[in-house]
Amino acid sequence: MHPLTRAILAGLSYFALVFAVGFALGAVRVSLAAPRFGAFVAVVIETPFILTASGFGSLWCIDRFRVGAGLAPRATMGGAAFVALMVAETGLSAFAFGRSLTEQGLALLTPAGALGLAGQVVFALLPVLQGRRWAAARR
Repeated sequence: MHPLTRAILAGLSYFALVFAVGFALGAVRVSLAAPRFGAFVAVVIETPFILTASGFGSLWCIDRFRVGAGLAPRATMGGAAFVALMVAETGLSAFAFGRSLTEQGLALLTPAGALGLAGQVVFALLPVLQGRRWAAARR
């Protein structure tokens, strides 16, 4: 299998793993934490958990799909995961919550939305950030 194909498959798997965790955490955030503490504090509480899951998920996918330590395969993995996440979030927002694309974009301009987006960017960068360090540790 071509290395970039492996990276794309790793990225899609990474997305699926983290999206499943995020879906469960999001349900808790929306139903329990946000009504009690507000949307921003709820995202502040959720973010470390989702980023921890992202770190483990990224490493597992890197290992499972044998994604190379170079910038191109790791960026491809993170990029594929990020695109899949944005498509899934937009679709879920539209179909489950009836939000338009404009409303979804405006939600990212709130403090909670901006923090969530920052976490999603870190999610996308984790394969690159973990790249050389993880590869060196595995030798």
